[in-house]
Amino acid sequence: MAINVLVVDDSAFMRRAISRMLEGEPDIIVCGTARNGEEAVIKAGHLHPDVITMDVEMPGMSGLDAVREIMSRAQIPIIMVSALTQEGAETTFRALDLGAVDFIAKPDAAYVNIKDVARDLVAKVRVFARRGTRGHVGARPKVALPPLAEPLPPRTVHTDLFECVAIGTSTGGPVALSNLVPLLPATFSTPIVIVQHMPPGFTRPLADRLNQSSQITVVEGAEGMVLRAGQAIIAPAGRQLVVRRVRGSDEVEVQLCMDEANSLHVPSVDVMAASVADVFGASTLAAILTGMGQDGVVGLRKVKDRGGFVIGQDAATSVVYGMPRAAAQAGLVDRVLPLDQIAPALCELTNTSFARS
Repeated sequence: MAINVLVVDDSAFMRRAISRMLEGEPDIIVCGTARNGEEAVIKAGHLHPDVITMDVEMPGMSGLDAVREIMSRAQIPIIMVSALTQEGAETTFRALDLGAVDFIAKPDAAYVNIKDVARDLVAKVRVFARRGTRGHVGARPKVALPPLAEPLPPRTVHTDLFECVAIGTSTGGPVALSNLVPLLPATFSTPIVIVQHMPPGFTRPLADRLNQSSQITVVEGAEGMVLRAGQAIIAPAGRQLVVRRVRGSDEVEVQLCMDEANSLHVPSVDVMAASVADVFGASTLAAILTGMGQDGVVGLRKVKDRGGFVIGQDAATSVVYGMPRAAAQAGLVDRVLPLDQIAPALCELTNTSFARS
């Protein structure tokens, strides 16, 4: 069955560009285009598309307002098309909070690889056409936190040994992180390193947004930054993040490097998690969250080989159950948890008191 897509953008050039990316695929049909938010709302009601691509900034009714209106009427997956600017990133994150399922970089910047954007867009259209908005947790209110469903497995619970938390995520990650990181208390006793797949220009706004809503400190990683308790470091887009011990010191610092292995993702969960496992060994605590693909399997295998512990997000609360499923199928996940139970589990495993809000 063909996938029907509604393309929304105030630029005729951009509507044509995005339409060409999609119409080259045998299973995708651009069933309509819209020039602004008002037209998008009307056509969404008439055409009933399987997926909508939505420009972030448009005159009249903005993409943000259009997302709010469409989501109030029908659960159509909406992929935002965002300019690589601070304002574009912040608006995109607000759209994700309102129910948009994901975003791509607008393919009009000189430093955007058009082929990469097209491949990313086509993959996401196919995923969300199959899945719909099922499992999206961004637009719902904060959930009550029930007791952990079962005791933590006795094998790895050495709560005084975990010295670093490594978190990897992709599609659906900004919303997942916003429902996880702010739950961690200021007394969280272990440094955190995070890889979130996203284009350059988005990781700093993501870090700032999480920092404003969290009790711990959240920053975008920089060369030589030292890992600290109560701090989460987000790998900057476009660089691989690894950690290394400072010579002659007990401190561990961030090292940013170019991608010499031609990885599919930069930053990569595999690269980051393997590095954390190399430095911290059995003291590594990892979590793999929502996302497409298999990034994380190689890195988490090293975490397990070194004796670390891995938590995987469950299918029901993942926007896309790809990365967590790949890790679980490879036998690398010690505990599968819904998103709202991951923060309490991280606290329990690191011997940190978790205060329910």
